[in-house]
Parts: sequence; C-alpha cells; structure tokens
Amino acid sequence: MTKDNNIEKQRHSLSHIMAIAVKKLWPEVKFAIGPAIDNGFYYDFDFGKNSVGEEDLKKIEKEMKHIVSQNLEFTRTEMGIDEALKKEQANGQPYKVELIEDLKTGGETKVSYYHSGGFEDLCAGPHLESAKSIAKGSFKLTKLAGAYWRGDEKNKMLTRIYGVAFETKKELDDYLAMLVEAEKRDHRKLGKELGLFVFSDVVGKGLPLWTKKGSIVRMTLERFIVEEETKRGYEHVYTPDIAKIDLYKKSGHYPYYKDSMYPPLKIDNEEFMLRPMTCPHHFELYLSKPRSYKELPMRIAELAKLYRYEQSGELTGLIRIRSFCLADAHIICADKESAGDEIDKALELIEYLAKIFGLKMGDDYWYRLSLGNRKDEKKYFKDDKAWDDAESILRKVLTKRKADFVEAEDEAAFYGPKIDVQMKNFRGKEDTAFTVQYDFVMSGRFNLVYTDKNGKEKLTVVVHRSSIGAVERTIAFLIERYAGAFPVWLSPVQVKLIAVGENHVKFCEELADEFRSSDIRVEVDNSNETVGNKIRKAVKEKDPYMLVIGDKEMGSDNLMVRDRGRVEVREIAKDDFIKEIKEKVKTHVID
Repeated sequence: MTKDNNIEKQRHSLSHIMAIAVKKLWPEVKFAIGPAIDNGFYYDFDFGKNSVGEEDLKKIEKEMKHIVSQNLEFTRTEMGIDEALKKEQANGQPYKVELIEDLKTGGETKVSYYHSGGFEDLCAGPHLESAKSIAKGSFKLTKLAGAYWRGDEKNKMLTRIYGVAFETKKELDDYLAMLVEAEKRDHRKLGKELGLFVFSDVVGKGLPLWTKKGSIVRMTLERFIVEEETKRGYEHVYTPDIAKIDLYKKSGHYPYYKDSMYPPLKIDNEEFMLRPMTCPHHFELYLSKPRSYKELPMRIAELAKLYRYEQSGELTGLIRIRSFCLADAHIICADKESAGDEIDKALELIEYLAKIFGLKMGDDYWYRLSLGNRKDEKKYFKDDKAWDDAESILRKVLTKRKADFVEAEDEAAFYGPKIDVQMKNFRGKEDTAFTVQYDFVMSGRFNLVYTDKNGKEKLTVVVHRSSIGAVERTIAFLIERYAGAFPVWLSPVQVKLIAVGENHVKFCEELADEFRSSDIRVEVDNSNETVGNKIRKAVKEKDPYMLVIGDKEMGSDNLMVRDRGRVEVREIAKDDFIKEIKEKVKTHVID
C-alpha cells in the first residue's frame, strides 16, 4: 500500500468516524455523503430542527477521538440493492434512498456497507482495517458550511462539516500553521482591507465592483498584457458581450455549455445570449473577408468580458464569479506544424509572464496535458485520428521544452486536447489557471479557410490560448502571493506623502504633482489625524514608499524615504528617487 493510498483510506475512515460521533450526539440525524478530499474529509448532514454551529465542532471532535481510541475495526459487507433500499427507507434516510435508487437505475444489483462499532454506512470504500492506525492528534475538524444536496441550489441545504487529516501530528501542525498564514493572505480579506473591490447584494452575487485602487491594479495588469502580446504579433480586437444563440449552436458550444450559460434574451423575435466564450466571435472576424496564406498565422486577441452562471454555493471571492474578463486569443494557423510552433510560442509567453510574477516552473506551477476520452462521444468530438495527432503535437511541444507535465484523461475540451497551467494557492488547492488548446473541429464548422500560394483553398487549424487566464482570478492569486504588498509596478499607490500639519499640505501637493508628471502614482494624506496614526494607516495599506513631510523635509533638497517593511528612513535626491521608481516599473522588479 502506498502512502497516498493509506492517507486516503485514513481520511475516508475519519469521515465515517465523524458520522458515528454525530449519530451519537444527534440520534435523529439524516446522512448524505462523506468522502475523502484533498488534505482531509467532510460529511454532509441533515440535522432537521436541531441547530448545529461552529461551537459544536469541539464536541464532535472530542467524541471522534474517543471512538478512535477504541481501535474499532471496519468491516465490509454487500447487500442486494432492493434489500438495501428497503433498509434505508425503514431507517428514514432519504438521501441514502436516493443514492441507491440512482445506482439501481444505472444497473447496479448490489451495494456495499461498512460497519464499525455498531454503526453501518452505505459506502463504496475504501477504509482502514482498524482505527488503530490513525495517529494520535493527526486530525482536526476545521469548519462548518452550508451545502446543497448534490450541489443543486434547488435542493435542501445540508450542513457540511470539514476536517483535515494527515499521517502524523507534525504534518497536521504544519498544515494548520499554513492555514493561519493563508487566512492572513486571503484575497477576500485583503481586498476589503486594501479597498480593492466590493460585492453588493443589490448588484448581484458573483459580480465584483472594482474601486479606484482595484481598478488601477487591474488596468495596469491589462495594459501590461496587451503591450506584451502586441510585441509578439497579436492583434487586439473588441467583440460584443452578446450574440445570437445561433452563433453558439454553430460552434457546437451550446449543448456542452448551456447549463452554465445565462438564459436566452428575446429581442425582435430572435434569441440572444450573454457570451460564455469568445472563440465564435473571433472566427466571425476572420470570416469578414477572404484570407491569404500571407496573413497566417493570425493571432486574434481580446480582453473579453464573459458570463457564466455559477451556482451560489460555488462562488468564491474573485476566484469563482459570474462575470469575468479573460485574456483570450485564437491563433488561426495554416497547418498542424504551424499550430505546434504557435503552441510553443504561447507557452513561452506564459513562462515569461510567470517569471515576471515571481513564479518558478515545478515549484509554483506546472503543465497538465489534458486528454480526451475516445469512448465518450457525448462529451468529445468523434475523430480518433485527429485526437491522436493533436495529442502527439502537444506532447512533443512539452517534451521539446523540457517542461514539467503530467497527463490526465477526460480533461480535454470537446473540440481537442489542451495544455493546462496548474497552480496551487496558499491553501494547497490546485486550480487550472489558464490553457492552450489544440482545436481540430472549429475550422470545419466555420469553414475557416485560406488561399495558399498555389491559389488553392485550404482549411486552417485553430489554437485557443489564454496568457494569464481570467484577470480577476489572476489578481486574486497575486493578492495572496504578495500578501497584498504588490510590487512597485503593480501597486495602486506607489508613494504615500504624509503631511505633518496644515503648513505642509501645499508642499506635499506640489511634490505629488511632480511625481505624477513622471507617471508615478502618489497619494497625499492631509487628514487631521496624528502623524502616528497616519503612519500606521500607511503601513496597513502596504504602499511601497512613505514620505513624512514636516518643516525639516521642506527645507531639504533631498527626500527622506521609508521603504515598505522597514522602520528606518533613507535620504535620497528627488531625481534619483524618481529614477529608481521608474526603473522598477520598467523592469517589473519584485521587492
């Protein structure tokens, strides 16, 4: 048994043990599901009229520790599906009944149960042979949350209790220390403290409103991306946020994405939709006139606003939202060889941007080659040879670049395989940050052709690519990575001037104007608060530079600068200070 299999069994067994503890404390509880997950486990309960809160976690955990100390064994039995259905109906467990009915509909004739200490639970396993192998102090219950049954907000809201578990107490302690640090860095917390973005229930869930400061961070990032892509031959365009539903039916996206699209809008007897993706719009731009081989590859890029319906329970700060901006591009290539070259260049751009943000390949991010499932014709376009060719091209590009990558089946787009850029946040959760996709379907559907040098019409190959993914998600990631202390080039305020008193405000404003004329973002604190309070406030706002201006500073030809994270000040000539900031902005230095 590998270590990974062992810890997965331990986490799943602890989920079962938590159910035992909850049943003892609240005998009338109804059970839903309780799987092992990354770093731990959870179980969904229906407590009925009982009120269970965070304060009950210690009570449940204490009971779990008592159960573990008894070294209970886990035994597995099988039961006919009809017998199991009657059993759960008699026990008054509606969620288990529904699960068994689904299994029966799927053709299953038997189900498995796990038994421990007089308690039994419908479960496929696996579990440990005994709780004896669970190390003392190696698990902890962490939080309680609401969760709709089966993730559908039309269903009843259940109570989900989360726990974390590791093979040793030290691993658990290290993880809990990491969670404390992650809590400090949480982009939702820092976003509010730093005044970057807000949410409004009146506007709607999952729809962020960007403040002045947050907008500066966003505009700076977007401007940087556009400039960098333009240098690399991308043509930036604008296309509408809405289109006729016929466009998405033509592309084939509609049957695959309709559940995550917003409902159609009827206008002049036609149906329109808020767009969930950009590619069909870009294809129509390509089709606006005949194309020659001399125009290829054509790199069509856009900072595109997209709209996807995410269920309320899945919305998370800027990570999961309902309206987002994607740094998107579609590269129309003459053939497979050209497509391979463009994919290589797209990865080069991604790696360059990652370096700018201070990320290292292998440590902070890696590639996943996401493959299709040839047997699933509902999810994936049927063309085995095209899949073989496309997957081979992506694999060769990654191998040539000597890139760290893993392969994953059943993760591709419906129109072809892709290279996903995988990252972990400070909580250890892995996310797909952005992708490069090989597309062998859309050219045919849209008849994306060009005239070759012999005057013959040929079909193109399409590469879908995102350089930094969703701008909002990237900003959330950067907030947490930098703990809100953005590098100088990205900071919404680069220099904070603090006026000691009324007599110093005019000098501060004049100095601020000089900084602004050099494209330096500056803010003057001319409030009536004490200097001490102003300094403490500036420290919390994490601005890179702070200058306190009093009589002495007004009488000097040099500036007294306090760098972020330091208490002492340094003296520097004004022109040298301006030059220093501009150089850091130009080179995107990370402090």
